[in-house]
Amino acid sequence: MVKTNDLILKTMTVLISFILFGFSVNLFFAGHNAPGGGFIGGLMTAAAIILMYMAYGERAINKVLPINYRTLLTIGLLIAIATGVGSFLFGEPFLSQTYDYFNFPIFGKMELATALLFDLGVYLTVIGVTMTIVLTISSDR
Repeated sequence: MVKTNDLILKTMTVLISFILFGFSVNLFFAGHNAPGGGFIGGLMTAAAIILMYMAYGERAINKVLPINYRTLLTIGLLIAIATGVGSFLFGEPFLSQTYDYFNFPIFGKMELATALLFDLGVYLTVIGVTMTIVLTISSDR
């Protein structure tokens, strides 16, 4: 395990991670009407988490983000599969989607589609896979 004491890296990581997380959320929600979605949003989130691991080290980040990435991967896969299979309950083909408009207190009237649930599953799966691979490769064990 490499210990870092780079003040500039640690300081800029806070700002850059915030920007990456914000951009990731933007890509996640823009994916239904424009390029983006769960896959690229998950990659951006994983990049932000990897940057935090590089700046602060594994122990510090595991205290702040106690996430089991294999469990996150499993949850993401289950959400994506359930969304696809759920259309069978209504006599529709696999991964058929539906949408409706809902009124939210702060945001107002918004369209919500079942594709958003599928993208959430992909988002969580990509984060889980990416972080599992990177942390396994970088482990001292």
